[in-house]
Amino acid sequence: MERIKQQNLTPSEIVEKLDQYIIGQTNAKRSVAVALRNRYRRLKLPEEIRDEVAPKNILMIGPTGVGKTEIARRLAKLCGAPFIKVEATKYTEVGYVGRDVESMVRDLMAVAINDVKAEMEEELKGKSAEVVEEKLLDLLLPGTNEKEKKAAKEAKKAAGFALGNIFGGAVPGAQADGNVIQLGDSGNASEPELSKEDQEKKDEEDRSTREKFRQWLREGKLEDREVEVTMKPAGHNLEIIAGGSIEDLENNMQGIVNMINGGGKSKKRMVSVREARKIITEETLENMVDRDKAVDIAKERVTQSGIIFIDEIDKIAVHNEAHGGSVSREGVQRDILPIVEGSNVNTKWGVIDTTHILFIAAGAFSMSKPSDLIPELQGRFPLRVELESLHKDEFRRILTEPKNSLTMQYTKLMETEGVTLNITEDAIDRMSYIAEDVNAKAENIGARRLHTIMEKVLDEISFDADKHSGETITVDAAYVDSKLNEVASSEDLSRYIL
Repeated sequence: MERIKQQNLTPSEIVEKLDQYIIGQTNAKRSVAVALRNRYRRLKLPEEIRDEVAPKNILMIGPTGVGKTEIARRLAKLCGAPFIKVEATKYTEVGYVGRDVESMVRDLMAVAINDVKAEMEEELKGKSAEVVEEKLLDLLLPGTNEKEKKAAKEAKKAAGFALGNIFGGAVPGAQADGNVIQLGDSGNASEPELSKEDQEKKDEEDRSTREKFRQWLREGKLEDREVEVTMKPAGHNLEIIAGGSIEDLENNMQGIVNMINGGGKSKKRMVSVREARKIITEETLENMVDRDKAVDIAKERVTQSGIIFIDEIDKIAVHNEAHGGSVSREGVQRDILPIVEGSNVNTKWGVIDTTHILFIAAGAFSMSKPSDLIPELQGRFPLRVELESLHKDEFRRILTEPKNSLTMQYTKLMETEGVTLNITEDAIDRMSYIAEDVNAKAENIGARRLHTIMEKVLDEISFDADKHSGETITVDAAYVDSKLNEVASSEDLSRYIL
């Protein structure tokens, strides 16, 4: 229900939520908000029209560190859609050894299945708690489980009847004791069974002890006691993926080798009850989840609302190929084209149609321009958004306004050491100015420059924090200058250090 509710956000609400994490870039936010809303609108159309409405893919243009990736990532979180970020530079043209472009769809499907399984496991946690508790009690008190004891009796009785049938009703070396057959020396001797009264007394004692341990378990009194847990081996996927790359085949072959070398054997470990609970809970939830249903839901999410963010697309946009053995970048574009255009990709979970997956491509385009992309690929990204470079005003807002802002992160980190960090307004202004100045003189890396500057400013405080527990440390403009002035004023130094 929560996921459906989030999908129903209006464009203005989407922009408002993105504003909580990303400063500026209003045009980019508006474009992705409309693209997301159109997906929701499409699902409400009649089926005969719905298939004709294709997503409007987006091309983001702007220097690094201005928020391209963050906008796409936050967008996916808002709607609960499967999301994956890939770099265009890691793919190679068909015929070369390397990652083929279809692997981005397989990776997206894997992400979606993990998300769906996590949701299902969260829903099943209540049901699994009882099962986990019983299994822990079985480890703490072997042989006290009523169901196991009953099953053992049934198995023993069945074995006796089977032997009787084999030997025509008379088991060699066996003596009849009521309805129970006790095997003698010639027939796999077993201990004589207790009388009915003694057995009932023992069962009652077992129940009482088990309930007492159950109470202690719930009160957390047995968390450090050690028990022996049987660790099941991780499953090896031996399916050969149709249309897969050499890397996929290598993974499958490695799985076969591991099994041959004994990777399929169970192992026993002595662990605390606390650790055993985690292990048993994971195994129990894994067995309770309906895998086929998870795959069906994931496939529906990927085909109808999946988002693939292709970064560094400008690096494959140059037409003039270098001579030598470099892989054709234009060839990579041609391989990406059918995926973006809409095609069927074979995966181990079935065929995935990419027609309605939203593709967001991004690049700095400092050495090339969008028109250097092949015309067919340009046509598949009808929405173009140029993200603006960040200046000191934006840097100042980034340091203070977003949820989990940088200044808040460092303040909370120092609090764990008992240090109160007071970063003044003039310190924030000074760091913002230096970030803009260094970006102008050296490579423009956007907001990432702030991470470098803050680490340099707070380096000494972070190193000696344990010695200043209980103190309040003020970071003002003078303190910032004392740490950065020499570096910032030297262009050569700032290139290397900031």
